[in-house]
Amino acid sequence: MNKKALSSSLLALLAFCGMQAQENFQLRSPNGKVVTQVTIGKTINYSVSQGEDLILSPSPISISLTNGETYGVNSKLSKSLTTTIDRVIHTDIYKKKEVRDHYNELTLKFRNSFNLIFRAYDDGIAYRFVSTSRKPFEVKSEQAAFNFPSDRKAYVPYVKSNAQTLEQQFYNSFEDTYQHINISQWDNKRLAFLPLVVECDHGKKVAITEADLTDYPGMYLHNGDGGTSLKGVFAGYPNEIKQGGHNELQGIVKSREGYIARFDKGGAFPWRTLVISENDYELANNDMVYRLASAPDKTMDYSWVKPGKVAWDWWNDWNLYHVPFKTGVNNDTYKYYIDFASSYGIQYVILDEGWAVNKKADLFQVVPKINLKELAAYAAKKNVGLILWAGYWAFNRDMEKVCKTYSEMGIKGFKVDFMDRDDQVMVDFHRRAAEMTAKYKLMIDFHGTYKPTGLNRTYPNVINFEGVHGLEQMKWAPAEIDQVTYDVTFPYIRMLAGPVDYTQGAMRNATRSNYRPVNSEPMSQGTRCHQLAEYVVFDSPLNMMCDSPSNYMNEKECTQFIAGVPTVWDRTLALNGEISRYLTIARQKGEVWYVGSLTDWNERTLTLDLSFLGKGKYEAELFRDGTNADKVARDYVKETVAIPANGKLSVHMAPGGGFAMKIYPVQ
Repeated sequence: MNKKALSSSLLALLAFCGMQAQENFQLRSPNGKVVTQVTIGKTINYSVSQGEDLILSPSPISISLTNGETYGVNSKLSKSLTTTIDRVIHTDIYKKKEVRDHYNELTLKFRNSFNLIFRAYDDGIAYRFVSTSRKPFEVKSEQAAFNFPSDRKAYVPYVKSNAQTLEQQFYNSFEDTYQHINISQWDNKRLAFLPLVVECDHGKKVAITEADLTDYPGMYLHNGDGGTSLKGVFAGYPNEIKQGGHNELQGIVKSREGYIARFDKGGAFPWRTLVISENDYELANNDMVYRLASAPDKTMDYSWVKPGKVAWDWWNDWNLYHVPFKTGVNNDTYKYYIDFASSYGIQYVILDEGWAVNKKADLFQVVPKINLKELAAYAAKKNVGLILWAGYWAFNRDMEKVCKTYSEMGIKGFKVDFMDRDDQVMVDFHRRAAEMTAKYKLMIDFHGTYKPTGLNRTYPNVINFEGVHGLEQMKWAPAEIDQVTYDVTFPYIRMLAGPVDYTQGAMRNATRSNYRPVNSEPMSQGTRCHQLAEYVVFDSPLNMMCDSPSNYMNEKECTQFIAGVPTVWDRTLALNGEISRYLTIARQKGEVWYVGSLTDWNERTLTLDLSFLGKGKYEAELFRDGTNADKVARDYVKETVAIPANGKLSVHMAPGGGFAMKIYPVQ
């Protein structure tokens, strides 16, 4: 054999060996529809399909450490394991009492101090890296790519910021509406936060998010080249943090390290997850994030956690009328709120920003007109609990003393605000705050924060999250902000991640042409029934009633309905819907069902299929848009209707409208 032939043979042999070195794995969901292909060679790639449709083209994943080691590049596989799990998660504070956790799992063990786990569910897939290192290490970067097979439209929640660099955008409130654009049209100067939904073939959708984030920076998405791929971006580990921002209550990162996370030893990284729907409305009743979150500590008792409604002061600017005292941040005003809450069976009153001395970031400096001990005692006699607002810096500076002191006073929880970051340090703060408040039997509502990732399962006293473009925006948002369309968009996207502190319940309602921002006497966009339906459609265990007690007492029918809607549920069903157009949700508590529906600015008549009620006779207390709700948004009709034997009921909604009903069995 001549040298040329020998050389060709060696090249062919090397190529063959290289091909042999590549290993392929296929993981199917329990119903066989969702398929993940994992390829291990020089790099690790995965792709995802649903039925005959390719959802995600081969996409590389890896984690690089500062010591030069990389999980996922030239990694040597030592073992693979597959298993099937089918169990029921029993919940106490969730949108359903039972969550089925059924998946097939592939565990890939490598000789490079890490494992890689994939799970395939009927409604999507998830993967996570697990470090097996016993020594301290730093994560320099993570490669999380999402390569789509073609240019797809997406619902993109850009970071709301005027910052000129991506680095500066890590400081943000995680509140913005959605841009419905092609992936290739992405503004390469902007980051987007999660969740994010991408349209696929045949009407299918895929939502990208993460779960079990407890000690790692949150993921953003970015497209820097106008292609059809999205890439994960992560904030660097803070090096220098200074007090500042809103009323000196925020931590401003002045510089960052050259790595994104550091650890004393190995452990599990967050789940990267793709939720796939064949019908849009399936996204509005998904359990992926909850299933993937770590279970709570079995030795902890959380029976003291009591979800409920909250009479809220800040949105309505403490505005009361026909009262003999000057309203504001004072005991007389809050006693009036407590009396109102007690008379309607509302469980809580919140003291929002203003009760602690401004710009001191000290929760033990209370303004002179507030006597917290007196208010807590008064509220207890009225069977109402008090919740205190706290800025991040003030709460974090002496967390245990704050929790111990106010728990002993009888305070039931904290609404902590203005975190506005999700680097590793801030994510760890959320975990520590959850632990500390649980220790002192306090609920915690994270406001001014990133989307939920399952911490509410791990710590059931974590009762709500903001990370939503909520009704507070209507105090200042210009008319071009379309909140009504947002209301029928985010339940498919942001709410997929977990509950929302949206703060609905406006009694001043405006049509599209009549809306204007008024900070001291704000109004909602859309009809009165749109607001009522939000108490059913939106998932919110600690649910604010944003308007003034004076306004609520002038609208007793609506107030009684709102106050009576549960905030946690036995069952939840998504009945119908199209993202950014309309949505109908049904929720059950005991023998009673509630159904809520929202529409965009198009009037719409929906025929509901209520056959899930089962056999028997049922009636509904129905709140629907009035004949003139297209002109006078507060116009509504309350009526009692019999549910037809075939379960079909048609209801009309005005532009920006909705309906809400309470269904109960009758003899």
